Amino acid sequence: MKIRLCYSSQRNDEGDDLLQDLRDILTEARDFNTRHQIYGVLYYADNAFFQCLEGEKNAVERIFEKIIADSRHHSVKHISSYVIEQFSFKKWSMKYVQRETNIEYFFLQLGENNFNPSCLNEQSLTPFLQELLIAEQSKIPVGLKKVGMLNRGVNPF
Repeated sequence: MKIRLCYSSQRNDEGDDLLQDLRDILTEARDFNTRHQIYGVLYYADNAFFQCLEGEKNAVERIFEKIIADSRHHSVKHISSYVIEQFSFKKWSMKYVQRETNIEYFFLQLGENNFNPSCLNEQSLTPFLQELLIAEQSKIPVGLKKVGMLNRGVNPF
């Protein structure tokens, strides 16, 4: 049985390198998802994650249990799980979308001043997923020196 599972979480602030955390999450997700025929999308902004996973029920539920236990996340909120007939995100083992104007506007329309995926409900989830589907996939730069969140933009000279 094919399902779609959506959740939100907060980023654990103890990690000092956001880009490295995102690279690691995407690398692990894409590897696992490719092997288990799971598809989906990840959005990150304002210290919050939203992820939609699509695949066979057992595989999706297994990866969600791993996410709940992942120290990079806290306040994990299961938003919705439901049976689907076809995959919407089949082009991506894990599409990544970073802060985008259309998403910010979407949440403003919901009465939120910033990205707050925990406010999503049955009525708002489908149009939000549609926004993520049409959004351009973002790339995270590779090979950057680790500087941590506190030292970004600081010139050592």
